[in-house]
This record gives sequence, structure tokens and C-alpha cells, in this order.
Amino acid sequence: MASTLNSTTPNSPHSITAVIIARNEEGMIVNCIETLRWADEILVLDTGSKDRTRGVAQRAGARVEQAHGTNFSEWRNEAAELVTTAWILYIDADERVTPALARTIQNRVPRTDFDAYTIHRNNIHMGRWMQHGGWNNDELLRLVKKEKLRTWVGEVHEHAEITGRIGQIDEPLVHLTHRSLYDGLKKSIDWTDVEAQLMLEVNHPRITPLRLFKIVIFDIINRLVFKMAWKDGHEGVIEAMVQTMNRFLVYVRLWELQQKPSLEKRYDRIELEIQKQWNQQ
Repeated sequence: MASTLNSTTPNSPHSITAVIIARNEEGMIVNCIETLRWADEILVLDTGSKDRTRGVAQRAGARVEQAHGTNFSEWRNEAAELVTTAWILYIDADERVTPALARTIQNRVPRTDFDAYTIHRNNIHMGRWMQHGGWNNDELLRLVKKEKLRTWVGEVHEHAEITGRIGQIDEPLVHLTHRSLYDGLKKSIDWTDVEAQLMLEVNHPRITPLRLFKIVIFDIINRLVFKMAWKDGHEGVIEAMVQTMNRFLVYVRLWELQQKPSLEKRYDRIELEIQKQWNQQ
């Protein structure tokens, strides 16, 4: 893809590095890189890919480095340490920068009134742009002046601590997520345990059948009725139900973690009892 946008010199106060934090994204990362040719540098921080992500990213012209952290906050901080330009644009492998967004970023960066920007994100789920169901107000801090970035914090839904003023870019970033049921389930599996562990650490109230039932009912009503996911058609209804299922799984996992004795010890006791029965024969 030939770029019609002009980049700055790497040591310019307006220079930008696009950072992609990726794992096993060989099928998505090249198209992502193609939408970032206007940046002064493209840095891929690989968090442990088992596929060809590193190789295809390098052949596409990106600088590839190996991550050492264990969560997105640590990875974003690692990437910031590797960046030598004045500004950092954080992008995921399943996100795309449009020409209009690239021009907007290049026009905003030379201004001195803001030190970071949030960017609106259009979420494409099951092939459809989700404009309801809670997906319509997706604003993420993704563009930041390196010297004003204090740190990233949080294991889930991480956020940046900035010294300075934060502006807003309305031109949307396109998020090509939940491309199939399988894709959505993979994401759910990756994050269910993390979220449950965090809830356990803050002493979340014990999960009972009644509490679990209330959580599921409230969540589906909230998404379908109050956030009007049904306005996004079949895809919106399906996505609302999938998200409720994901929430259900997080709380089931939390229930597992709250059990004393643990489920593993319960099974060990059953195994021991069966062994005793055989020993008595």
C-alpha cells in the first residue's frame, strides 16, 4: 500500500512511533502495518507468539522486539522504553488506522496544547459496526507524548497516567474484533481467569446461585434493553448474549476460586476414597 502521507524526521518533536503489541497475529498484523506506513517507525512488541507473527512483521518493514512482561500495562511500558520518537501511537493488530485518522493525528501532533489524546473506536463485531449495546462510547487513550507518559497501570482495562492535558480525536479507529464465534471464545478464555483472579484479590462477595442468576439477568437486560443492542440487528443481539455469557464465565471462575477446599482437593479426596475401597477388597 503506497502512502500519500508525509512523515517527519525521527528526531523531530512531531515524530511518531506506532506500537503494535501482538501475540499470534500472523493473519492480521500485515494489514495493520500497511495502515501505519505514514508513521516514522513501526514497532511490534511480540508477547510470545507461537506462529509466524515475528517473521511476517519484519518482512512487512516493522521493527520487532521481544516482550518480557506478563500483562498489557507492562508491555505498553516496555514498548515506551524502546521508542525513540517524541510521540507514541498504540495500536492493536486487529485495529486499522484510516487515511482520515492518520491525517488528523499528523495535524494534531504539532500543536502544543495537549500532551495525549483519546481516540474514538468503531467496533466491528460479527462483520457489523456496533453502534449500540455499550460499544458506541469507546474512547481509548492511544496517542501520547513520550516525555509526558508516567506509566501504564492495571492488568485488565489498563490505563495510562499522563502528566499534562488530554485531548480528544473524534476521527475513529476501526476495530476488527470478534470475527467469528471461535475468535470471541478465544478472547474470553484468555481473559476469564485474569478477571476472576483480580476480583478474588479485592475480596469480591461470595458467589451464590442467586447472585449468579441476578448477574446474568441484569447483564442481558442492560445490554439488550437499556443499551439497545437490538438496534444493531441479529449481530447486536448475538453479541449481547455472547458478552453476557463471558460475564457468566468470569463469575463461575470466581466461584471456583472461592471454594474451600478447592475443587482440585475435592477430586483428590474422591480419588483417595476409591483407592481405599480397592485396598479393602
